[in-house]
Amino acid sequence: MKIVVTGTRGIPSIQGGVETHCEELFPRIVSMGGDVVLLRRASYVEKDSANDVRAFKGVGLIDLPTPRRKSFEAIIHTFRAVVEAKRQKADIVHIHAVGPALLVPVAKMLGLKVVMTNHGPDYEREKWGKAAKAMLRLGERLGAKYADAVIVISEHIRRRLAERYGRTDADLIFNGVPVLEKDAGTDYTDSLGLQPGRYVVAIGRFVKEKNFHLLIDAFSRVAPEGIRLVIAGDADMPDDYSESLKRQAKDAGVVLTGFIKGRKLRQLMSHARLFVLPSTHEGLPISLLEAMSYGLDVLVSDIDANTLPQLDGTDFFRVGDIDDLCASLSRKLSCASSGRVYDLSDYDWDIIAGKTMDVYRRVCGE
Repeated sequence: MKIVVTGTRGIPSIQGGVETHCEELFPRIVSMGGDVVLLRRASYVEKDSANDVRAFKGVGLIDLPTPRRKSFEAIIHTFRAVVEAKRQKADIVHIHAVGPALLVPVAKMLGLKVVMTNHGPDYEREKWGKAAKAMLRLGERLGAKYADAVIVISEHIRRRLAERYGRTDADLIFNGVPVLEKDAGTDYTDSLGLQPGRYVVAIGRFVKEKNFHLLIDAFSRVAPEGIRLVIAGDADMPDDYSESLKRQAKDAGVVLTGFIKGRKLRQLMSHARLFVLPSTHEGLPISLLEAMSYGLDVLVSDIDANTLPQLDGTDFFRVGDIDDLCASLSRKLSCASSGRVYDLSDYDWDIIAGKTMDVYRRVCGE
């Protein structure tokens, strides 16, 4: 079975939730017998870097030229990817996210079988203007109407598709989290001036909906002496917001690591006191699942995507409410630091890959 994947910037080691999803999922699909080709946006592949490769764990990688402009790079790339999928004689083209789903009808007109994964309502992101939000809503609608199968990563997305578009047969397949081992070393955290158990960590792209500016403000008001705030991530494309956020962080003494993966990220997470996710929009946040896999205490905004059954009421604050965030931070940081154990059996990537293969087989009539 040949599967061509689009809707992602690419893998490996490219920042983003969809990118992490694809990096974990598709090598497992290969191990189950799938022939997977993932079509990347060439502008995100850095020459002589970790992602300058032609294959990753059995997944073939093809780079398609795409202008690096947030307003239309996804739609241009996906159009080229659908044409390439036809040329590759794909059994299935798997399209990720509601923006690229605008091309689902084109793929169907070319005779392709289409699986679409809805990672969440991207039109709720603050970076988009009215026209872009309208196109993203249309993408969600077209994906729901025309894809042979729709996968959703959370229950609230499944409800949305059923209520708005009558798509009641969407397959609920969660994001996952790998089995992560703590890193006992401290050479990287030492280089950042951090002491184990004496810092709070947040992870994500520097975009408005992550609400890192709110977190910095709140932390500056209530942080106990000697506790630092670390934000791991960066902007895909620098803009006024990301530059403003970096200035705010510098003035407040926040540690910015840039985009990190691998051992550096493991070490940072292994020794943190608390993980915070203050965002206004998520699908099913992989960074939160990863924090839970390290046994970290967590504090997250109370949006639907974050209200996982493994968390309790003390783990949430009212989204966008700085006073509630301050109170919640103070409460969390005043408690003795101790590890937590979460049941993450629903987020096993091997099970997720098996369920995804079942969808492919059903679509192909096997």
